[in-house]
Amino acid sequence: MTAENGGEESLAPVIPLFGATDAAPAEPTWHTTWDADSDDETLGEVELDERTQAEREIAESNLTRKLRTRQLSVSEARAVVAERDLDGDVVEAVIHDFRRRGYLDDRALAEQLVHAGVERKGQGRTAIAQSLAKRGIPRDVVDAALAALPDDDAERALAFARQKARAMRGLERDVALRRLVGQLARRGYGAAAMDAARQALDEQR
Repeated sequence: MTAENGGEESLAPVIPLFGATDAAPAEPTWHTTWDADSDDETLGEVELDERTQAEREIAESNLTRKLRTRQLSVSEARAVVAERDLDGDVVEAVIHDFRRRGYLDDRALAEQLVHAGVERKGQGRTAIAQSLAKRGIPRDVVDAALAALPDDDAERALAFARQKARAMRGLERDVALRRLVGQLARRGYGAAAMDAARQALDEQR
């Protein structure tokens, strides 16, 4: 989708994979047992038979490949790993490993998506929140990322409405108003949409 309809755009990873050098990243290692010594969550040991070891290697390779092109949320990464039909504890061990290494970070991803929504797409809070929720980012992380935004939805809605109103000079006011309000609503401006549309059209007159 394009930025005009408020759709998602592909974003560059927010976390460099496997260091900041130009060399191709190595595949993450797997372990026959798992030691969760650097996370608050204790995963315990995961005993792997030969088949499960092979499946885990494939799952880690698939996840690494996807992360090279697009940053994933923890929820999205978990779905990628689960495609290999691994037991739940093995899936969580892989996710734990990638989070511990910094390859998965919902907070950093949320900050990037908020910035893209504001600066590149001209979105309001509602649309940004929906975008983050669709990526499986937890509600508390979404709320924290949005809390860092200034309370300027009305100003940004007006700026967007002024830009779009220039192309509606030949339309009847009611038609232009409906279209402009619709465009603002799709970008998540909610209550600010009508006031911004009216003001922008009044200024054009």
